[in-house]
Amino acid sequence: MSMIPDNRRSGAARRCLLGLLLVPLAWAAGNLSAIAGDAAMPVPSAVLDEPAQPGAVAETAVLAGGCFWGVQAVFQHVKGVRQAVAGYAGGRQETAQYQTVSAGGTGHAESVEVTFDPAIVSYGTLLRVYFSVAHDPTELNRQGPDTGTQYRSAIFARDAAQRRVAEAYIAQLDKAGSFPRRIVTQVNDLTGFYPAEAYHQNYATLHPDNPYIAYNDLPKLEALQRLFPDLYAATPVLAVITRPQG
Repeated sequence: MSMIPDNRRSGAARRCLLGLLLVPLAWAAGNLSAIAGDAAMPVPSAVLDEPAQPGAVAETAVLAGGCFWGVQAVFQHVKGVRQAVAGYAGGRQETAQYQTVSAGGTGHAESVEVTFDPAIVSYGTLLRVYFSVAHDPTELNRQGPDTGTQYRSAIFARDAAQRRVAEAYIAQLDKAGSFPRRIVTQVNDLTGFYPAEAYHQNYATLHPDNPYIAYNDLPKLEALQRLFPDLYAATPVLAVITRPQG
């Protein structure tokens, strides 16, 4: 079980317990995460993408797709990613705390800031991984057992170029019928990213036996390795942050 401070344990424990309680329902619906991981298929590459710039400085992408534990874990295993930090985006700095965000109503989504080398992996390629294995972009304001706008599917564009790539890619995937339902991913301008508390960082790597992680997130890593072997990095790039525990 996770080692989290007592005053923070309840939210993660509820999330873990809810995942376990929903296992029979998921089996009945044929929507078990492990099955989804086995059946996952890569979506097409982005037609519009930012061109690689050899020697370019690192760039960042901020992506939201449900619980940030699994999204962070996926991108920590992508070659060219220098760091993936779990955090909050979409709301104000003063409300960027786990307990507040978990209550809903802050405007924040659990998000991951991905710092990447554009000479190795492009923004469009990161989006391809995001749509293929990191989450289900057709679920509105939820992912698996987690419900609420804080678990919405959202891309936070840091500039006009990222917005163009993201919007064009969503239109491309919808037109191609890449998913059985319409993509509900929002594309928003990034107004700020706020790292989550330290106990949330690298959570899937540190707690692979946690039932929530084993059920919801490890299948994503298996799908990443299977679908994108040339992108997969066996050793995750762990996040290092210095946010105080307030």
